[in-house]
Amino acid sequence: MTNTAADLIIANASELVTCSLKGNAFEVINNGWLAISGERIVAVGKENAVAPLLDKNKTKLIDAAGKVVAPGFIDCHTHLVFGGSRVEEYTANLTGVDLVKLERKGLKTGIMATVEATRKASDTQLFQAALTRLNRMLASGTTTVESKSGYGLSTKDEIKMLEVNNLLKKSSPVDIVATFLGAHGWPNDLPRARYIDILINEMIPRVAELKLAEYCDIWCDHGYYSAEESEQILKAALDYGIKPKIHTDAYSYVGGSDLAADMKMVSADHLNYTPVAAMKKLKNSGVVGVLLPALDFAVQHQRPFDYLAMKEQGMTLALATNLCPGCWTESMQFVMVLACRLYKMSPAEALRAATIGGAKALNRESDYGSLETGKYADIQIWDVPKYEHVIYRLGDNVVEKVIKKGKLVVENPSFKTPDLSC
Repeated sequence: MTNTAADLIIANASELVTCSLKGNAFEVINNGWLAISGERIVAVGKENAVAPLLDKNKTKLIDAAGKVVAPGFIDCHTHLVFGGSRVEEYTANLTGVDLVKLERKGLKTGIMATVEATRKASDTQLFQAALTRLNRMLASGTTTVESKSGYGLSTKDEIKMLEVNNLLKKSSPVDIVATFLGAHGWPNDLPRARYIDILINEMIPRVAELKLAEYCDIWCDHGYYSAEESEQILKAALDYGIKPKIHTDAYSYVGGSDLAADMKMVSADHLNYTPVAAMKKLKNSGVVGVLLPALDFAVQHQRPFDYLAMKEQGMTLALATNLCPGCWTESMQFVMVLACRLYKMSPAEALRAATIGGAKALNRESDYGSLETGKYADIQIWDVPKYEHVIYRLGDNVVEKVIKKGKLVVENPSFKTPDLSC
């Protein structure tokens, strides 16, 4: 611990939830204190461990009495950049309307509807819409976001989406982790084999040349890409230094989770149809399973993912929003509510999956995802006395303040009882 005065100290937290494990216990520090110098945490613990760093002339003090202090959420699977919406399709599905009839009348549906809207949108339109979503995510406690392409399905439009990511990085305090998802499908006017050739020999080299993506993702599922095709594409990306991730087992099991284990990918996402044998392989290979309860909820999935089986196998797990036109949620708090109520996660398990689990799914756990000395000071303060309130207060945003790399970036208004005496 440094002996110099801290720039910022958070004091007297009812609960300071580090999201680290001490032994096998989820660490919660009652009456917790935390000190920040520059962008990093320099002390965490009780008052006697942190208060010596308080200098009344230099240190800003935030009194968190009666409140919870937690790490910023890491949303490790989103489709943040997209054009338009699919609200008509979504509401039609809710009420059992025949989508085929609506399509005959001209309603665009599915991923290709979003591809069309994204291609038509200008860079500025995509940026402004994505930034609005990103600001709402930040206000609800999310400080790091993975953002995929995948609604362009052409070199020009995939590059456009990834360049919007770069604009977002410059315009928001939120850390953006860029993922190339050109293999989200393929255009209607191209044979799949031809599109795979374009992916490997045109798109991936161009994305690498422009340094637009850290990860390459693919949808490996029945009706999309086979495990063999996925391996071919992801190995091509790896040759260019772009690391592999995978959408898999969402609607069928075609071997994508086995491929994730064999290639030691950083994460495998969805996992609705993943068999226990593949879960074991993922665990043994250190692949993080990214679970998307809001997607299951939005599409009324016939086979929700089996959290308890994954837990039994000892997998490392993360939660994410899967923000997209078919699952439009910007709130990790809502995702945690679903994970606990529908999948039997404990509040502690959900909070770890939404923070340090997400950091591991992006290979950032050494700097993000928990409140520990030396890590970036990405912190949220909740206006509740116990962390379990985040999954108890349905539909609320419990966030009062957000600190990103040591700077206060969000201060949500407090709602006080109005003065009726006037």
